[in-house]
Amino acid sequence: MLRRADIARRQGGNVTTVGASVYRLGQDEQHLRRLRLTGDLRQAIGGNELTLRFQPKICLRNDRVEQVEVLVRWQHPVLGAIGPDEFIPLAEHSGVIHPLTRFVLDEALRCQAQWRRQGLELGMAINLSALDLSDPGLPDYVRGRLEHHAVPAQSVTLELTESALMRDVESALHMLHQLRSVGVRLSIDDFGTGYSSLAQLKRMPVNELKIDKSFVMQLAEGTDDAFIVRSTIDLGHNLGLSVIAEGVENATALGLLRGYGCDMVQGYLYSPPLEEVPLVAWCMRQLDLAPAAQAGVHR
Repeated sequence: MLRRADIARRQGGNVTTVGASVYRLGQDEQHLRRLRLTGDLRQAIGGNELTLRFQPKICLRNDRVEQVEVLVRWQHPVLGAIGPDEFIPLAEHSGVIHPLTRFVLDEALRCQAQWRRQGLELGMAINLSALDLSDPGLPDYVRGRLEHHAVPAQSVTLELTESALMRDVESALHMLHQLRSVGVRLSIDDFGTGYSSLAQLKRMPVNELKIDKSFVMQLAEGTDDAFIVRSTIDLGHNLGLSVIAEGVENATALGLLRGYGCDMVQGYLYSPPLEEVPLVAWCMRQLDLAPAAQAGVHR
């Protein structure tokens, strides 16, 4: 009983109107799974269980792939595939998010350097956690890895969600300026979901706004989503920022985004996240067929 009371206290999600946390059936199993995964994740970072996936980002000015977004996947040796929606929060809560981020950064830059040697010069977008903003050694780590892999800083974009930046604006600004001094580009991810003000936005030393997929996946003319997307693109351009839309899954959305002047898109209309070898082959093929980019579309 004491164990279940402690589980309810730690969960804190099932809170009654009188302020009590209530144990729910099945939380024992969930708690044990989290404990196991937390311990195993530390080993996975130093082992061979974490791999990267890459999703192409298409420039609408010329219909060519110019960047890829890096995504991390975990193949647990016993439990199978563990989704990032499950293991990223565990990494944040258990204090291993910084080594996880550094692993992804180093591995992504290694891949990028190898592609450059093959003649494939792609920009790389890498996600940061809100907690990475409190890592004082991150700017120097990024600088060191860029030098080690001989990758131009301006070819790397670090993405932070709007909500992450709004947690502590002043601390976020300090870290953003430090990262910008390294020479990398900065992007506000999931824009439109974090309640930032225009006053805060214009203080951010960022290069790009990334429109959240919730506004894009069902995009249609005359809808609220269309108004939000078009206004965001205009806002970004008026502030001198590039604008990218994620979650592009149909030709209607692509056509509207093109008409609104969106700079770049990504989504399953072009390609799902791919492993490294298929990604390189996809990009080589797409770049060879740039005038007919849609011929390379697949799901």
